[in-house]
Amino acid sequence: MMTPPDAFAPAQLGPLKLRNRILKAATFEGMTGGQQVSDRLIEFHRRMARGGVGLTTVAFCAVSPEGAGTPNELILHKDVVPGLRKLAEAVHAEGAAVSAQIGHAGAVAASAGLRGVAPSRIFSPLAMQRTREATAADIARITNDFVAGAKLLEESGFDAVEIHLGHGYLLSEFLSPKINKRRDGWGGTIENRARFSREVVTAVKDAVGERMAVIAKLNMDDGVPGGLWLDESLEVGRMLESDGALDAIELTGGSSLQNPMYLFRGEAPVQEMADSMPKAVALGIKLFGRFFFKAYPFEEAYFRSYARQFRAALEMPLVLLGGVNRLDTIERGMADGFEFVAMGRALLRDPDLIDRMARGEAKQGLCVHCNKCMASIYAGTHCVLVEEGQRA
Repeated sequence: MMTPPDAFAPAQLGPLKLRNRILKAATFEGMTGGQQVSDRLIEFHRRMARGGVGLTTVAFCAVSPEGAGTPNELILHKDVVPGLRKLAEAVHAEGAAVSAQIGHAGAVAASAGLRGVAPSRIFSPLAMQRTREATAADIARITNDFVAGAKLLEESGFDAVEIHLGHGYLLSEFLSPKINKRRDGWGGTIENRARFSREVVTAVKDAVGERMAVIAKLNMDDGVPGGLWLDESLEVGRMLESDGALDAIELTGGSSLQNPMYLFRGEAPVQEMADSMPKAVALGIKLFGRFFFKAYPFEEAYFRSYARQFRAALEMPLVLLGGVNRLDTIERGMADGFEFVAMGRALLRDPDLIDRMARGEAKQGLCVHCNKCMASIYAGTHCVLVEEGQRA
């Protein structure tokens, strides 16, 4: 057997050389008031870089106004380039690389006050109305929006781009047999349902792939009956690998539209979510939140068993994600054959964790998986157990 790689040694991600194999996963920061890069957002990622990650990821950047999933979300257009450039420079000064997650929220866009677009007309509980069905012209336009967004990130000095194919956003909705009821070339078989995602990934790779790493975040399991599951998501993984347009796949699950807690696991912060919302929304969460925010027991590396199925089926680089909080989990991921490990909540609690692990000063993070950080996403995502002064 080959010796597993050292997670804290330099590694190659496509054209990009990272100082280690630990990635800061995209966790929506809620720090883009006025849809602009704020000093607070820059400091958030500077701190992650200073804490030792190889690459930090700016969370969900919409490729167009209609694709925004929340109010005040960052939308990729020329006006945000100066702020993004400043953020990239701050991260680079700390020795890390920077990526941005790009996506189109689809039916989830209704939560930003928009009428969502989806592969088929569906009822969106986030807006209490039906979406409209994407046309062929929409698909072509949105593909071009992904390319334009990636080029804008390259212009801003970013090192990588993460294309969001999961979590119930538009490309994920096309993959889902539960949501995609189309009878044309974009629906029906898994090959047809994967067509939109594959064309977006290939177009982005053709545009920026020689100079930027291109990653995709892919659902292994939607976490809902009738949704995308391993039997078909493995097929999607094989298609993406055969296309040769990705430098890595980050493996995930769950749906912001249908079952958000499947991604997070642990306690469901229903009361805290209600307290963070306007009164009308808060009432609905208090009455029905326990049905939407279903609690799942937390376990370390809860996606590992599913992700190992991908590792056995694919040769390309894969990123292990989901409840990674301990050094031995990182080492086990390397032994399993994953090239990278992504961490989210653990680094919200302790941004210096990777640096301390590399120095032998820590074996696990301090995150208690209470998920109360979820309720802070509109005011500035943070661990509620960390004092304000420690976040700066």
